[in-house]
Amino acid sequence: MAASSSADGKVQALGSLIARLGQSRFFTVSVALHFVFVLSFGSVVLVKQAVQRTDFDDPGGLVAPPPASAPDAVQPLVQPTDDVSAAVSKSTAPSLTAITTNATTQTAFSLPSANLTPTIASSARVITAEAGAASVQSPKINGIPANLAKGMAQFTKSWVKSGDTSSGVGKDRAFKFTAYLAKYEGGDWDSTVRVKNGQITGGSLPNLLYIIRKWSRNKIEADADAVPLDLGSDELFTRKPPFVFFTGHKDFRLTDREIENLQKYLQLGGAIWGDSSLPGERSRFDLAFRREMKRVLPDQDIAWEVLPKEHDIFTKKYFNEVNGVPTGINYFQEPVYALRNMGEVAIVYTANDYGDMWQIGVTEQGEYDLSRDEHGDLAVTNREIFDQRDVYYRGVEAKNVVTSYKFGTNIILHLLTRWEDKLRNVPMGL
Repeated sequence: MAASSSADGKVQALGSLIARLGQSRFFTVSVALHFVFVLSFGSVVLVKQAVQRTDFDDPGGLVAPPPASAPDAVQPLVQPTDDVSAAVSKSTAPSLTAITTNATTQTAFSLPSANLTPTIASSARVITAEAGAASVQSPKINGIPANLAKGMAQFTKSWVKSGDTSSGVGKDRAFKFTAYLAKYEGGDWDSTVRVKNGQITGGSLPNLLYIIRKWSRNKIEADADAVPLDLGSDELFTRKPPFVFFTGHKDFRLTDREIENLQKYLQLGGAIWGDSSLPGERSRFDLAFRREMKRVLPDQDIAWEVLPKEHDIFTKKYFNEVNGVPTGINYFQEPVYALRNMGEVAIVYTANDYGDMWQIGVTEQGEYDLSRDEHGDLAVTNREIFDQRDVYYRGVEAKNVVTSYKFGTNIILHLLTRWEDKLRNVPMGL
């Protein structure tokens, strides 16, 4: 009986404890959470021991990296087809031709022979004047490729009177030529001449050519009727001028055809003489002319240079009394600039506005030419420049004007004779 009473007392105590715990809200929630936690994570290993492998575990060498996990599949732009050939035929990509070789696979490495001498390709080429075509480089004659020298000799031979075999610019020489005024797109090419019905009737070039003929006693037969020459036409090659005179006030840009023609013309031995009608540097014409001539001679190694006092244009001259660069309009005295082609002056540039100085006519005696035409107008002198010569056109004094004419003569004769020594013995049968 005692044992039975004891067991009943334990059961009664346990029931009382459970009853009290059941009445506790905290206990109930706690038991529920523990039950959920055990069910969810009871089988998860929270810490996994990492085992480091050495680089040499793989018997084949270095251990290959584990394969990257495959990315999510991307829906193709074109639905796949079972017909592979059909899929290839629809591709827009160009077909690829397999490159094969019969060479034996080289299993050993060896250094090549130590022959470090550079070789020059036998097919080196130069640009010729014939339509800008390339031809195989020929032997040189006095520094000029022989194939070019022949064309230059034929192009320039008409500038000297037949039978004159001397050289230089001495007063015993005899020349015959016509001067051409460059007619180009976008600028006022006729700024220093008078033009009527497309013909030059007076102004700078006609005055210069007239006085050259008078002072040389017709040894230099310079046609006083200067001609406008369209740089975009073939006239450069049919008329074969010794030089073209380039002037203006404005900014301009040559057309591609004009650039191409001038390039061929210079390769044949011609020359360009530019003279700014706005004296001094950094004018509109100055900037444009320098820029456009670098398009004609675009070689990066060729740069505008100042001709030194030792240059032939100052030492081998027709009028020896002209020492140095004469003053131009408004007393500008910029140096003479040049670009060279094959060692000789190809483009000469004067920025002192000598063209307007030549609009003042002079007599053989070196005085102002104030003769008048049948209408009572000054025949060879620009009335505006002459009347304003002490106001807007300063420096237009008779002595300066005469010196500018003589300097112009020296420049022209240099352009006529600069190739003579180099082309004298060119065989025409090349």
